[in-house]
Amino acid sequence: MAGDGPILIVDDEDDLRDLLDINLRREGFRTACAATAAEALTLAAAERPVLVVLDLMLPDMSGTEVCRRLRASPETAGVPIIMLTAKGEEIDRVVGFEVGADDYVVKSAFSMREFVLRVRAVLRRQASKAEVPDAARLTYGVLEIDEEGHRVYVGGEAIDLTATEFKLLTALARRPGRVQTRGFLLEEVWDLPPDLNTRTVDTHVKRLREKLGAASEHLQTVRGVGYRFAIDPRG
Repeated sequence: MAGDGPILIVDDEDDLRDLLDINLRREGFRTACAATAAEALTLAAAERPVLVVLDLMLPDMSGTEVCRRLRASPETAGVPIIMLTAKGEEIDRVVGFEVGADDYVVKSAFSMREFVLRVRAVLRRQASKAEVPDAARLTYGVLEIDEEGHRVYVGGEAIDLTATEFKLLTALARRPGRVQTRGFLLEEVWDLPPDLNTRTVDTHVKRLREKLGAASEHLQTVRGVGYRFAIDPRG
């Protein structure tokens, strides 16, 4: 497993939390557990987890608020998050993605085998740190995207993006100059219906622009349609 930190399991249901803990440790992962949001935030700051499994309904704070706080902290902003919740409505899934979750598992459709596979898939997307040939890099001005290494640099400085933010950026950068609708991006990045009425795309583009700083000008808004990646934004 990439990194030295544990997988942080946050759920107030003792039986489920213990079940996840036992199965993840059986698969060779190191774990840490929390039953409340306060405990989760304290552990996240101290342990630097490689992944957070986060219940949406906690006794002291909503899982979405915990997710927002993890994303707002430089120490945990890039940690992948899997939402685990009893809620299966599409709107709940959308809200989870809007606040920065990388994946979403519904308890009523819970399968331990599928859950472990999802954990491994999220960690694979996050874990690759090896240097790759220049051919695998996209470079536009001060912006450099290392697709295989899953890293982004602005002016030579590494930028910490979530797996979803990285996927959104590469989806735009692979098609420079082309307008991509919000519906297309919902399908491409989130695997959501293209006609869904949500601000998921806009929220993530806003967050991505904030992180890219000087390179944010490459992400152009096409009013009423979607977004375009400009090779030369000043040209």
